[in-house]
Amino acid sequence: MQTHKAKRVVITIEAVMQRRLTEALKEAGVTGWSVLPVLGGSGRSGEWSREGQIGRGTGMVQVICLIRPDRLEGLMDAAFAVVDKHIGVVSVTDCEVLRAERF
Repeated sequence: MQTHKAKRVVITIEAVMQRRLTEALKEAGVTGWSVLPVLGGSGRSGEWSREGQIGRGTGMVQVICLIRPDRLEGLMDAAFAVVDKHIGVVSVTDCEVLRAERF
């Protein structure tokens, strides 16, 4: 089975910023993503969980995108414009996908 190179971008951000982020992704031409709740974690500010809310009390989400490598720069510019002034982490990894025409 043939696979195709892609990039997996995971953006962890305050849930209250999710709409602003997905709108920025749309404007950058990103056509697909998944949003998952983040149940807890640990970072610079220490451990936290949904029970011990952070920020404005809305918790965190992860927005996950799989895209073609040539579209990465536009996605990163859009994500950084939102994450730059807020709590958030962006990671990029190489991956392979089936049905490359979907990305």
